[in-house]
This record gives sequence, structure tokens and C-alpha cells, in this order.
Amino acid sequence: MHAIPRPALLLGLAGLIPFLWGAATVVSPDLSEWGRDWLGPRFIGPYVQVFYGAIILAFMSGVLWGFATKTGGWQGFALSVLPALWAFFTTGGGAERAAAALIVGFLGLLALDWHFWRRGLAPDWWMHLRVLLTIIVVNALAVDLVL
Repeated sequence: MHAIPRPALLLGLAGLIPFLWGAATVVSPDLSEWGRDWLGPRFIGPYVQVFYGAIILAFMSGVLWGFATKTGGWQGFALSVLPALWAFFTTGGGAERAAAALIVGFLGLLALDWHFWRRGLAPDWWMHLRVLLTIIVVNALAVDLVL
């Protein structure tokens, strides 16, 4: 087992803040009100999660594109753009629908992560980080669907 490099782990965990903040403001009306007053309605509840989630799926497409450059083949490049396209085409239609689409998108991204990792294109520690982050993201988005 290869340890996740500290910078990757800490930055990955910091990247969870908008997902966790969004879930917290769904659960707590007082926190939601405070966030709306101080940050604006776009930065609370499912709205921050959906907006940020689409950005992260697009970002992860870029990461996968980087892995695909190691092969130079069409398949890797084609697979790498799927998370960004998924976010673009599926995050409309309301917060709950978008949250459900993002859950599917992040689970699909995890499958793509595994694909690139299994072929030796991602670092040895990659799946340890990606599984951890995906579990937290999916659970934070699920709050939108449950409450």
C-alpha cells in the first residue's frame, strides 16, 4: 500500500468543504440563513454543491486527460472528457435532479479513476485518495435527496 502524499490528501480534503458546507446548510436552517445573509443564496444548500460539483467533474476530466497523455490513444482521451460532458448535460432541471446526476457522475468518475489506475497511468496511491473523497462527496450530495 502506498501512502497518499500529504499535499494531495490535505488539498483533496479541503476540496470537500463546499460539499460539506452545502450539506450542513441543508440540515441546519439557522446555518442556511446565516450563509444566505453573509454569502448569498448561491453559496448555500444544494446550489453550492451543484455549482461546485460541476466544476470538480470538469477539473477531474483534466486530471484524467493528463493520465491519457501517457498512452496517446483515442480511448483514454475520449474517456477523460466524459465527466465534464456529464456535468454539462445533466446538472440542469432543479437542485435534487442535479444532485442525483452528480452522484452518478462522481461514481462514474470513480470507475474511470480505477480504469486509468489499473492501467498504471495514475499514481499507486490514487485509488486510496479517490475512494475516500468520492464516499464523502456522494454522501454530502445525498443529503439533498434525503432531506
